[in-house]
Amino acid sequence: MTPAARVAAAIEVLDEILAGAPAEKALTGWARRSRFAGSGDRAAIRDHVFDAIRCRRSFAALGGAETGRGLMIGAMRAADTDPAALFTGEGHAPAPLSAADGQGAPPEGRFAALDCPDWLGPELEASLAPDFEPVMQALRLRAPVTLRVNARKADVEEVRRALTDEGIEAKPHPLASMALTLGAGARRIGNSPLYHEGLVEIQDAASQAVVEALPLRDGQRVLDLCAGGGGKTLAMAARAELDLHAFDIAPRRMKDLPARADRASVRVTLHDHDSLDRAGTFDLVLVDAPCSGSGSWRRTPQAKWDLTPERLDELTAMQDTVLSEATARTAQGGVLAYATCSLLSRENDARVAALRASEPGLDLQFERRWTPRDGGDGFYLAVMDRN
Repeated sequence: MTPAARVAAAIEVLDEILAGAPAEKALTGWARRSRFAGSGDRAAIRDHVFDAIRCRRSFAALGGAETGRGLMIGAMRAADTDPAALFTGEGHAPAPLSAADGQGAPPEGRFAALDCPDWLGPELEASLAPDFEPVMQALRLRAPVTLRVNARKADVEEVRRALTDEGIEAKPHPLASMALTLGAGARRIGNSPLYHEGLVEIQDAASQAVVEALPLRDGQRVLDLCAGGGGKTLAMAARAELDLHAFDIAPRRMKDLPARADRASVRVTLHDHDSLDRAGTFDLVLVDAPCSGSGSWRRTPQAKWDLTPERLDELTAMQDTVLSEATARTAQGGVLAYATCSLLSRENDARVAALRASEPGLDLQFERRWTPRDGGDGFYLAVMDRN
């Protein structure tokens, strides 16, 4: 496909997303309808689409409309590229520019320029303080691809050299001791023997840093209460010899965890509601709570625009509920760890304060925050002792 044809395809996909389709579903649907497209074409179109969603407000202003066409025109203008060079109407290129496309203009208002929803801007600014603008700028960019080296099977330098031999550039990440951030060749990792043999997992560096901060030790009985796909479950397993358990309120999210655990050579006991109720208490309970995901908006940019005040209220209520349940499942003398990938104080320290007000036996050991300025996603962690 020509560069212009890729832009035309991105416009088609973006129009579906703006009409309400999930981004991944729209991209997959386009790929199935377009068997002629090679892997390089699909990757380029995906990049166009996600770049446009991340910068939806500013690109729409520059492009003159909040449509797929407007977003791609805005993307080119933001890059100081003349859209007329690709919008020619020749072959599979988008139709030529017309008066209807307008000249575009810089976005009006500070939040629009930062691609931040107006209703959420003041709260994000209060939560991030002087980091607000740099963090919002970082959320407009692509996130790095980062691996976690499985300490049970390999060391970081060994894996880095092997990746280099495969044509994949990798370098250590300062946030986590087992993290490697990929450069050129990153998209090949899914075909790497290192991945298929369980020597590496794809995991954000800040997510790894959360697990590295947990007070894990051999012999502990540990529960990952909101396990999802099991990324943190497996990272904990690599750190110590644990009696490891996992639960998720939506069991389908854990469907790949048994295969991932086998690949990583670790054992995890998966629970449903009934078996978890019979399992008793745990030495350490990790709550990686459902949240706004604001710290990971680079990876899931549509979530930034889909979030509403009502949904945020629902999430904080959910966080309170799961924290209360997690406290009951934490043994006396045990540790309760609360994590989110949110940048909002309302979902982070405010929830911990509310919990401790209702559970006076919880002592705060420490809390930590990471933002995209640190080179990973935004995360929050609070570690509490239950006395």
